[in-house]
Amino acid sequence: MRGGTNKRSRKTSRPEEPESEEGKSAAAGSKPQGALAPGLYLTATPIGNLGDITLRALDVLRRADVIACEDTRVTRRLLDHYGIATPLLLHHEHNAARVRPQILARLAAGQAVALVSDAGTPLVSDPGFKLARAAIEAGLAVTALPGASAVLAALVVSGLPSDRFFFGGFLPPKSGSRRHALAALTTVPGSLIFLESPRRLAAVLADLLAVLGPRPAAVARELTKLYEEVRRGDLQTLAAHYAAIEPPKGEAVIVVGPGAPAATDTDAVDASLRAALAELPLKEAAAKVAAETGISRREAYARALVLRRARETGP
Repeated sequence: MRGGTNKRSRKTSRPEEPESEEGKSAAAGSKPQGALAPGLYLTATPIGNLGDITLRALDVLRRADVIACEDTRVTRRLLDHYGIATPLLLHHEHNAARVRPQILARLAAGQAVALVSDAGTPLVSDPGFKLARAAIEAGLAVTALPGASAVLAALVVSGLPSDRFFFGGFLPPKSGSRRHALAALTTVPGSLIFLESPRRLAAVLADLLAVLGPRPAAVARELTKLYEEVRRGDLQTLAAHYAAIEPPKGEAVIVVGPGAPAATDTDAVDASLRAALAELPLKEAAAKVAAETGISRREAYARALVLRRARETGP
């Protein structure tokens, strides 16, 4: 589920690629008049509920010369639902290196190419990133059509702080490597977001608990679908719950709240402020120490003001 789809929860093998549907004629009246401006259109698609697509996305999908997609069967279901007959071109992790030059050639020739993932916003944990980067480096137009994203949907429904967050994508499949990766995230000052397959959910939650402690967290599954579930609690409670049941169905997003801020060494901060005040004006000294110690500028300024007044008035 990348902005939608969980790559690791699917089998890595792909069915034999069908021929491009570019040569098939569009149904009468399905493609509106008026050419779309040339360029690569990064088009978000629903992560479950087919109603979660924008009017702009539907217009681009109808008017594009071709739609680059991960799985023609998945994308065709969406297009059929809205009566769109634009040709499809397979572009996924197994053929991206071969197909990328073909798409770039189309763009250079003045075509409009819509890029979609199986679900959600493309480029988030999928090979579209390399295509978009190559198009940008070639000076070709690249446009984002925002829309559904499992990452943001899970964050906002989790009830956890959303002012700062770190998207960790897929964690390593083995516990040792996973814990090593998590150790580097212990001091991130915001919520952490991970994508995971249901069969590894219990093990991942256990590792999160072991490395991060009993932080508040949420597990969101089947977002926007009929059996959507958001389970909230601390990591200890969630790890115990999923360890006691069979692996659930549906792709999962794990959101973990930020850890408690580290205690500030006030003596060390005061020492840094006194040294900074000896060389800099009050505001600049406070900003310098705030950046060095991680305390807020407001806190540093207030403390610097106290120290300067104490120095001016003397014992």
